[in-house]
Amino acid sequence: MEPQVRYARNGAVSIAYESFGSGPLTLVCLSPMDNLEIAWENPLYARYLRALGDVARVILIDRRGTGLSDRFAPGDAPPLEVMVDDITVVLDACGSDRVVLFGFEEAAAQCAMFAATRPDRVAGLILYAATACGLRKPDYPWQWSEEEWSDYLDAVRDGWGTDEFSAAMMPRFVPSHVGDGRIERWMLRFFRLVSSPGSQLALEEQLRATDIRALLPAIGVATLVVHRTDDAIEPVGQGRYIADRIPGARYVELEGADHPPWAGDSEALVAEIRRFLGDLRDGEDSAERVLATVLFTDIVGSTERLAAMGDSAWKAVVLRERELARREVERFRGRFVASTGDGLLAVFDGPARAVRCAQAIGATARLLGLEVRAGCHTGEIEVLDDDIGGLAVHIGARVAALAGASEVWATSTVRDLTLGSGLVFEDAGEHELKGVPGAWHLLRVSDSSSPSA
Repeated sequence: MEPQVRYARNGAVSIAYESFGSGPLTLVCLSPMDNLEIAWENPLYARYLRALGDVARVILIDRRGTGLSDRFAPGDAPPLEVMVDDITVVLDACGSDRVVLFGFEEAAAQCAMFAATRPDRVAGLILYAATACGLRKPDYPWQWSEEEWSDYLDAVRDGWGTDEFSAAMMPRFVPSHVGDGRIERWMLRFFRLVSSPGSQLALEEQLRATDIRALLPAIGVATLVVHRTDDAIEPVGQGRYIADRIPGARYVELEGADHPPWAGDSEALVAEIRRFLGDLRDGEDSAERVLATVLFTDIVGSTERLAAMGDSAWKAVVLRERELARREVERFRGRFVASTGDGLLAVFDGPARAVRCAQAIGATARLLGLEVRAGCHTGEIEVLDDDIGGLAVHIGARVAALAGASEVWATSTVRDLTLGSGLVFEDAGEHELKGVPGAWHLLRVSDSSSPSA
């Protein structure tokens, strides 16, 4: 019997999920595109899911924009941190405090960011046929070039859901099942029902711009990376790259060229998953390392204002600014850490929220006749009771110090992780940061990026 489809809501958006199986651990599975309704109609997919349900309680999610979850139009794909929040609302709806995440292909970015920013809710992470960067780079040669992406997006735009598109994808997607009429007919329905052409374009464009390479070293949970040797969709070099950059990750290479986990020798994949789950101990202490975005703010020209206003009047203005700033931190779901002279330090699990909070703090400060500079950086921090530490904190402070009056500056890592947020960044050049090795590419947040919760 197929499990019952349910919905969790992230704001106004409904996320479809279903739960089945049993075991000491909960395995949350996300694919780049899926449809809970027809997955069970594919005998290979159904067999794979039943095998997972024999070793764990499984929560299967249709990602936002696909399957039975709410769709979106081209250009409307949300930033990665919102997709991460989708996982949270499903876990809350299921009453699951701590889970193992399974991310397939581009869904791996969503799971990896969740694991890095919310390790207290993650017992383990499995990345299968994963990609860390959506576009070919000099140090990431396995991904498509701009020209290859352009050709593919044209094919999606003109042919998604057609017989011709499905037939063209079969040899690359499930090569070992070419000629199997049942699977070929199911794949045609799959492409039609997992996504509309507009939603698929938005998802593909989001993948093209995704780059999570900087967050990989900040993943502190037990991780299994699995890749098939001859995968034509996501070449195996990506799996090796990802495993090499996640501390302590276990890497397993399986034979075969089929892309989805249910195709080809799915038994070998399930065996690796079973082995990994068996090595995990539920209820471990949460990691002390976590990926976060640090925000530093500082009032510009405070010494001159103090001299002009006098101690008492200036203190009253600063206290009022600090009160309003802390309200903005709370509104954007951050955590106030400390006052820093005439500014503050706060942390966020979403980089876009940190940037928008900085903008909002600047706007409220201007109402008081003040100007604030701000800096944001996403990196690994150490949680020290009510305080935080680590190199990322020092980088955030140095970035803020370079910003001008009423400016918000950020590192390229922040920009890379805020795709789809509507934030606009302007190049601020390469800078040496005092006490931090190397040159850093910094960006200025454009005034055309308006703050909103």
